[in-house]
Amino acid sequence: MEEQLARGPMDLPFLMLVLLLTGIGVIMVFSASFATAYYDSSVAQNDPTYYFIRQGAFALAGLAIMYFVSKINYQTFRWMSVFVLGISFLLLLMVLIPGIGVTRNNATRWIKLPGIPQFQPSEIAKIGVIMYFAARLSKRNTEKTRRLSPRHPLSGVAGVLERIGFLELVPYGAILLAVAGLMLMEPHMSGTILIMAGGAAVLFAAGIKLYWFIGGGSLMAAGLWFIMTQTPYMASRISLWRNPWDDGMNGLGKGYQTIQSLYAIGSGGLLGLGLGKSRQKFLYIPEPENDYIFAIVCEELGYIGAAVVLILFALLIIRGFWIAIHARDRFGALLVVGITTLTAVQVFLNIAVVTNLIPVTGISLPFFSYGGTALIIQLAEMGMILSVSRQIPAPKQE
Repeated sequence: MEEQLARGPMDLPFLMLVLLLTGIGVIMVFSASFATAYYDSSVAQNDPTYYFIRQGAFALAGLAIMYFVSKINYQTFRWMSVFVLGISFLLLLMVLIPGIGVTRNNATRWIKLPGIPQFQPSEIAKIGVIMYFAARLSKRNTEKTRRLSPRHPLSGVAGVLERIGFLELVPYGAILLAVAGLMLMEPHMSGTILIMAGGAAVLFAAGIKLYWFIGGGSLMAAGLWFIMTQTPYMASRISLWRNPWDDGMNGLGKGYQTIQSLYAIGSGGLLGLGLGKSRQKFLYIPEPENDYIFAIVCEELGYIGAAVVLILFALLIIRGFWIAIHARDRFGALLVVGITTLTAVQVFLNIAVVTNLIPVTGISLPFFSYGGTALIIQLAEMGMILSVSRQIPAPKQE
């Protein structure tokens, strides 16, 4: 038993992919933000390296945290999950408090506390839900089910609900609905989708019956469609997605960012204009170092460069699922599945927005988009996966 629990080396292929994506991301932040920082006299003080230096510092801090987290026995995350989820709820409530929540572009998603850089509580909520679900569902087959007395008037109904798995899903559904409700009040549609996807991935990997995902997915899709079509905030985004040029200002209105993104992608061609030679970053795409940084990647590195980046993401995700399959126990497997799925969905949603495949959602590209808190949390999540990989049982010698 001691041999099985011995700490081994972290998964080298996964580590190298994380380092590659982080390094390329920092370089692309420098290239994409150069012009923005140079012409910004208020925040960047006309320093073209402003965003690059800060992102580089965040990347180094995040890598150090990733290494530290990878050295922790991942069983520690089991008892920590309750506290992380509780803190997530508290922070999501604080976003709604005037003076603490920070509003940008008609959305209040950030918190500003004294002495702490502003951040999005949704980033913590994502991993909090995954950790808690993985911790609870890892005991799914070992915990005794509590049953009502046969003499209880509701015992028959409870028995039917138990057999179809409804009672088991109640606490998880309540948590997802509570978190989603708080995030929709911001509003933060993309964050809501990500949390739902991460939680659903853990539930699916834990063996929840498929018909619950079909029914729950249908209800969620109907709810999201209602929100998107019946709320002015989302209805306007749907309209702009269908035709970014149709905003009454000849492409210079609310669809401007999407239009400039498509121009950047189209002008990159096969081989791109060359690293640092983007034209759209010169005050055409607003804040090109953030959500639309992939458009700059396409423009400067071309179709081939963008494809290489996507392949690296694909390899990272595949390797993550490989680690989950070979994890030592159920908790480690569920934790890695949730984090890997979360990363995969976030990459897809960001690139889908940049290419106008889906409406604008305001979601960042992992390892690439500028943002210190998001990058540090992403690298900490990678550290959790590496921690699980360090306890993968060695193959048996024949």
